[in-house]
Amino acid sequence: METDQKIKQAAELIASTQNIVALTGAGISTPSGIPDFRSADSGLWDKVDPMTVASIYAFRQNPQEFYNWIHPLARLMLEANPNPAHSALFGLEQKGKLKAVITQNIDNLHQKAGSQTVFELHGHLREMTCIKCYEVKDSAAILAQFIEDGQTPQHHCGGVLKPNVILFGEQLPVQEFVSAQLALEEADLVIVAGSSLEVTPASDLPMIALQNGAKLIIVNYQPTYLDSKADVVISGNVAEVLPAIVELVAAIPGLTIRV
Repeated sequence: METDQKIKQAAELIASTQNIVALTGAGISTPSGIPDFRSADSGLWDKVDPMTVASIYAFRQNPQEFYNWIHPLARLMLEANPNPAHSALFGLEQKGKLKAVITQNIDNLHQKAGSQTVFELHGHLREMTCIKCYEVKDSAAILAQFIEDGQTPQHHCGGVLKPNVILFGEQLPVQEFVSAQLALEEADLVIVAGSSLEVTPASDLPMIALQNGAKLIIVNYQPTYLDSKADVVISGNVAEVLPAIVELVAAIPGLTIRV
């Protein structure tokens, strides 16, 4: 089936449903200039072992190595702007169709685009926690200083400050994960955008909705394990495909969606 026909089919599915949940991964942010983790030659894990720089054990043993690795990424994330894919999802939320965004990303771009209900499964960079006394601090000024000097942020108690992102070996935030599960239990359509669905338990979440009879749209460059169960699978740039879908939905009589 041609891409244009698949986009039309996806738009018709969206128009016919009222309780949509989106699950987004790194691929929705790559058009904003943020590299993903697994793509050949460009992924963040292409040249480093994640367990040596991004596990909680490694962080406690050598936090400076983690901060050396994340330094260029932190600047990219803080300076990045939402792209048309983020805006398209916000448009669906404004219309009342999209009830929640579940994201594996830590870049805050959904919120920058205007999305209100965002469940961040892997945490975020807006806050940092001292691993010694556990005080939580707003990260804006701390990260700005870190971007300038590249040094491990220290708390006044002498402990190291860790961004509130989920490292390997850490449990996902329980409240966010449960909220995501509840949203999917009520969904009649799931849009997977820019996720390879390779990282558990996030990759298992769409099955909650599918088991309750929900439809599934997948927009991702690479195949996923759920392609065979999806109603529409589009291999392409989410920053082009999602706005095209939403534009078609907006053209349906009685619907007005801002893109």
